[in-house]
Amino acid sequence: MSSSAPPSPSAPATPAAPDEGEEVYRVTTLELFFDLVFVFAITQLTGVFVKEPNPLGLLQVVLMFGVLWWMYGGYAWLTNMMSPTANVRRLLLLVGMVGFFLTALATPTAFKGGGVMWGFGYLVLVIAHVSLFAQANPNILRVLPANLLAAVLIIFAGLLDHGPAVYALWIVALVVPIIQPYIVPAGGRFTIQASHIVERHGLLVIVTLGESVIAVGIGAADQKLDAGLVVAVTLGLALAAAIWWTYFVGDDERAEESLAGADDVARTQMTMFGYFYAHIPIIVGVIVTAAGLKKSVGHAWEGLHAAPAISLAGGLALYLLGDAAYRRIVGIGPSRIRLTAAVAALAVIPLGLWIAAAELVALIVIVAVALALEHRTRTARAATAHEPAPAAVAS
Repeated sequence: MSSSAPPSPSAPATPAAPDEGEEVYRVTTLELFFDLVFVFAITQLTGVFVKEPNPLGLLQVVLMFGVLWWMYGGYAWLTNMMSPTANVRRLLLLVGMVGFFLTALATPTAFKGGGVMWGFGYLVLVIAHVSLFAQANPNILRVLPANLLAAVLIIFAGLLDHGPAVYALWIVALVVPIIQPYIVPAGGRFTIQASHIVERHGLLVIVTLGESVIAVGIGAADQKLDAGLVVAVTLGLALAAAIWWTYFVGDDERAEESLAGADDVARTQMTMFGYFYAHIPIIVGVIVTAAGLKKSVGHAWEGLHAAPAISLAGGLALYLLGDAAYRRIVGIGPSRIRLTAAVAALAVIPLGLWIAAAELVALIVIVAVALALEHRTRTARAATAHEPAPAAVAS
């Protein structure tokens, strides 16, 4: 295995392609249950940003999301190599769910007195993860100290309660586990299963999109049920549906084919950079968009304040940037059209300052046009690929 292959999140092993006849793990209902609890933690992050829509609130969200995403990636890679079908494994995964739930409950006050509980929940996540992983590969113990250190640093930050030192400790807690595998590599071997990786992250995206639907419902709560509200809700749902279309219509099948057809090193890099790193802006982008939807739907026919207008368009732009990177890494482009759409999304922020509904319409149109252009490009390429060469025509 080449030393250039990046380490997996919280996983010490070197991936390899599935052997012929080897059992392929599909995503289990327990994993989906696990993801629902994780997304509840994401929902709490949305609430933090809604209540504090400023650079400090964004920093808090980024730090908490980064730490949680690191461990979520560890669990995703874990269940990619061993299915949680035995009762002991199920129980340990349920314990991990408790850890995520504790961090979710403490998220609103993580930087205001709830940091100790947040760190304790993360400690539960780390212990459950290593207990599961060690059953298949004891080399996980080589990266355990960094994960434990992260939990201890967060608990200590909670004890400090406030001040710049709290943010410094959180930053170290985020960075140390990520760089540790590069400094102290661990041995071992496990199988990256393309179908499981694609399905697991696809389900995470769809569950996270559910937060956008919930945001639309919350934004419409206590509003007068009239034609204006119906139009506003329809626009909010249409934007969520447009995001769904960009990720799922054809791309998941192509991504699985691309991963399955890659060699060991390429599959490792595609999984690490495409599904771990590139999915960070994808998930965060949906979260930020949901925060904007929550405010814009209830005030669709009014001008928005700067924060929700930026959240709405900026969240979509962030999602599109991550999606473009993901498509390029996994090899299912084109991605340039989505990069252009991300820039166009940012350009319509002034519309939201005028009328929220105008910004919603503009964002929906931008995504629809991007999808139409992609379809046209893909069709043209397919037609060109099937055209006979000039020499063959001449003959």
